[in-house]
Amino acid sequence: MQFISINTFEGCTTSQGIQTLLEAEKEAAKVVQQSRQYRVQRLKDARTEAAKEIEDYHKVKDQEFAAFQSSHAGTTLDAQTIIDKETEEKLSAISDAYNVYREDVLRKLLDRVVLVQPELHRNLKKLQ
Repeated sequence: MQFISINTFEGCTTSQGIQTLLEAEKEAAKVVQQSRQYRVQRLKDARTEAAKEIEDYHKVKDQEFAAFQSSHAGTTLDAQTIIDKETEEKLSAISDAYNVYREDVLRKLLDRVVLVQPELHRNLKKLQ
């Protein structure tokens, strides 16, 4: 009869236990790596989706601005037309006033310049 030593049996068991632990560690490393890849992929997808949503939002706001601008552009043109009309009316009134009062103003200016009345300054005191 042959006897197997306990040390040999323990050696086999220990070696199998180590092998099992190594396999479990490799499996865990695979699971961790897959989780990392999954997380990285989710982040990339989230960035892409966020960029798409931002682009869509930007397009919507551009359309709203274009609509607002086109609806108020007529108001600007109307206001400009009104201002131009008022300006022409005021210029016409000034021109008419100039033509009406030109002769009177020139005559008054010439009278003041030509007709000089010399007199002493009011602060001048006579010395006795």
